[in-house]
Amino acid sequence: MSEAATAPTAPLDAVRIGTVSISDRASSGVYEDKGLPALKDWLSRALRNPLQFEARLIPDERARISETLVELVDAGCALVLTTGGTGPAPRDVTPEATLDVADKEMPGFGEQMRQISLRFVPTAILSRQVAVIRGRSLIINLPGQPKSIQETLEGLRGADGASLVPGIFAAVPYCIDLIGGPYLVTDDAVCKAFRPKSAQRPTPA
Repeated sequence: MSEAATAPTAPLDAVRIGTVSISDRASSGVYEDKGLPALKDWLSRALRNPLQFEARLIPDERARISETLVELVDAGCALVLTTGGTGPAPRDVTPEATLDVADKEMPGFGEQMRQISLRFVPTAILSRQVAVIRGRSLIINLPGQPKSIQETLEGLRGADGASLVPGIFAAVPYCIDLIGGPYLVTDDAVCKAFRPKSAQRPTPA
């Protein structure tokens, strides 16, 4: 048997994830927030790790957004996902607030999200999502609609189930590896993470 086949497996790392829905109207109770439930549902299906969620529903206020992101990173969230506030309207300030707390910008995430959304609507070019690293945490801005959240995270599949366009989450676990975070294990039926062979660990079946 090969060394990989006989290597012992370790328990899956516990992962703390921050989810932030940013909306003036939802945070004031004008309508029900759908972003936080959509994020929790998708992540719970996509990841096999034990998960702890830190959820926040806040208004479109730049300083408040930045403070919330810092709070979640300081609380040990390896991944922080935001939804809402990434368009061109005057109150859409999520990207600016995210960049305010960044150590490094990761532009590929936003580029890929727009490529996915452009398959559906030409106005996807108006989306301004960014992704950044702060300390040992990855922060990603996502669209506001649950359907768009799933499409950008998971990617697009054809009628036969084959991948047409990779979602951004395929790159998230390895990115978190590289910045010193926990080892995320995905359910391949939802979203298969990509890692170089040298970075792969044996995991429980």
